[in-house]
Amino acid sequence: MPHFIRGRGKMLAIATLVVLLSIVPLLGNNYYTSVLLIIGIHAIVTVGLCLLMGYTGQVSLGHAAFYGIGAYIAAILSKTYHVDPWLAMVVAIIATAAFAFAIGFPVFRLRGNYLAMATLGLGIIIWILFRELDWITGGQSGFLDIPTLSIGGFAFDSDFRFYYLVWGFCLAVMFISQNIVGSRMGRAMRAIRDSESASQSLGINATLVKVKILALSAAYAALAGSLYAYYVGFIDPPPFGFLFSIRLVVMAVVGGLASIWGAIFGAASVRLLTEFLHPFGDIDVVLFGLIIVVVMILSPQGVIRGLGDLWRRISRRLTPS
Repeated sequence: MPHFIRGRGKMLAIATLVVLLSIVPLLGNNYYTSVLLIIGIHAIVTVGLCLLMGYTGQVSLGHAAFYGIGAYIAAILSKTYHVDPWLAMVVAIIATAAFAFAIGFPVFRLRGNYLAMATLGLGIIIWILFRELDWITGGQSGFLDIPTLSIGGFAFDSDFRFYYLVWGFCLAVMFISQNIVGSRMGRAMRAIRDSESASQSLGINATLVKVKILALSAAYAALAGSLYAYYVGFIDPPPFGFLFSIRLVVMAVVGGLASIWGAIFGAASVRLLTEFLHPFGDIDVVLFGLIIVVVMILSPQGVIRGLGDLWRRISRRLTPS
């Protein structure tokens, strides 16, 4: 039976939509619009990672690979083979999800650190292929002149226009994911996270559920990668490397691994921190590691939920008995 967002989730969704649609015209600055746009793209990937890690309990340190696969497939099809960009995006999403589904069965035979190392190795292999298959991907020189998305005569050729497109997709992904979490599939995911052996004793096909969620999270990443490629019009291997996979994990951890709407907060926090630390070189790598450690110790459910719990404790103390 399908579930629909209601109560807090619905109010949060509406409030988020209103804020996003009203804040951009007030900014009047393409730089800020671009930053918020990238936050939306990253939030789409982070939601998929939250479903996989937070709700299903599976580790992924190579999610940037799916992000990159989606970007390159969409870019290559639309430029090299002159496929309509929208159709190229759909193909990229389906192909990436199919690839994730295929590799999911052997990968999920592993547990714990071995699973983490397998996903890390997969991400590194895919990144090397992006760099070395230069006759297809453009290699380190990059892939240029990627067409833009358009509907009829209306082209998404400005930051302002693309902003609404990205956040439209982002909010749609949030709604879909929230409904999945509240469905039978969501209950199976949480059962696997809590105890895989116990879930199997209840008749849940744990491997199939995990593979399906991996494919869904890969599809989200491919959607985000396609949007990124069409937005910047140029892609090269560095944005799809190991460091971005780590940033995605930090986004999920900060927002709350088991929080769909927290993905926006996590993506915004990490992106803004990256922008602030950009002049200082690679210090953000060290800082991200520290953030993961601190958040997991002080607030394992994420910063948003941790602040909420803190506020409730303060309110109880201030309320006269």
